Amino acid sequence: MSMGAIDVALIPSDVLEVCRRLQGAGFEAYLVGGGVRDLVLGRPPKDFDVATSAHPEKVMELFGHRFAIPTGLAHGTVTVITREAPAGHPVEVTTYRSEGVYLDGRRPSSVTFGERLEDDLARRDFTMNAIAFDPLAGRLVDPYGGRADLAARLVRAVGNPIERFEEDGLRPMRAVRQATQLGFEIHAPTLQAIPATLTSFRKVSAERVRDELMKILVSPSPARGLELLRETALLGAIVPELLEGVGCAQNRFHRYDVWGHTMVTLANADSDGVLRLGALLHDVGKPRSRQPREGAPGEYTFFQHEHLGAEMAATICQRLKLANHERDSVRLLVANHMFYYTPEWTDGSVRRFVKRVGQAALPLLLALREADVVGRGFGEPRSKETEELRRRIDEVASADAALSVRDLAIGGKEVMEALGCPPGRLVGRILDRLLERVLDDPGLNERQRLLALVPETADELRASPS
Repeated sequence: MSMGAIDVALIPSDVLEVCRRLQGAGFEAYLVGGGVRDLVLGRPPKDFDVATSAHPEKVMELFGHRFAIPTGLAHGTVTVITREAPAGHPVEVTTYRSEGVYLDGRRPSSVTFGERLEDDLARRDFTMNAIAFDPLAGRLVDPYGGRADLAARLVRAVGNPIERFEEDGLRPMRAVRQATQLGFEIHAPTLQAIPATLTSFRKVSAERVRDELMKILVSPSPARGLELLRETALLGAIVPELLEGVGCAQNRFHRYDVWGHTMVTLANADSDGVLRLGALLHDVGKPRSRQPREGAPGEYTFFQHEHLGAEMAATICQRLKLANHERDSVRLLVANHMFYYTPEWTDGSVRRFVKRVGQAALPLLLALREADVVGRGFGEPRSKETEELRRRIDEVASADAALSVRDLAIGGKEVMEALGCPPGRLVGRILDRLLERVLDDPGLNERQRLLALVPETADELRASPS
């Protein structure tokens, strides 16, 4: 990878103005962190951080309380809201600092504001993130060889990797994530330090781990990231259930063991975060449900592994502090990924399938099945099991058929009026039963026809209250 000159044109004018204001007041001001890394790589930075010799109260005074937000004064950070709104940028301005020992695997016990940029860069995680750039003078400061490591496509810790990882327990996972996103290798001593610092990693909050995991999953090479997590023992501290699939043989229908199949499926899933998490966990229940296949030595069956896997996936998502709707979506994908479509399905069967899965999750489930087919490892067309089903679903959708209770021509109010009954569970059960009939015969979904069915449906349900 060749490293050309930094293109200052990639830096917005309002960010330059922040540096200009600080330097005009007699302070140093450098762009630092991931933004500089992106500039060196020739990519437009996603965000801009400034390191300065100005103490935080001076930054507040210089930009004024209208534009300067004291987001982390104790650690020297002020967020400057640039004046060119709404296209302006929130710029984190942080005073040069050195740090005391880390006691909790995340925060230093003390912070000392300093005057030297080099001391500030020494506390950073990786050499690629320890490069500073003065955009006004065009001066690059790179005391740890970050530019050379970028050219060599290496993730290397600044200084002693064990010390860096013990300072912030998330840094080992960040090393994996950076390598995965950029397609880099992890420098051997940095890689070897990861298993040695798992104690610090285990102190990290589930939310921070989840955020890094999701970034790995939506990267261009998620399977490589998961392999790195496994090889460094991080995976055992995050989702140990997945390790049960390593070496877990399957049967003649699968070329790979459960872990290998999962990795190929993950690599072939579209880059939606929920879909890729579903792909990662879709067979998590297989090792615990595995039974010898009768009459086929060395082969196994996995009866109802999708249901066990759905419960395991829900537990994993809860442990990772995913939002409830994300957890429910992943659970649904895992629970339903074993559907088996045949041309003999009636239109009613297709409608019931759509109803069970839900129209919102349907594209993700079909995409998961297609990746799952590729994951079997025999070169089958990915749409082998979904092409005709997609066509059938489109036909059902174009027919404007009712696929949920709210699509019915009547609602709970009309049911209560027809029966002269109060709100209650019976009303909902009647609507569900009417929907079942409409799924088979969409022509029933007319107000008068449904109202005519309400009394007999109520009698049937009262006769079988279960």
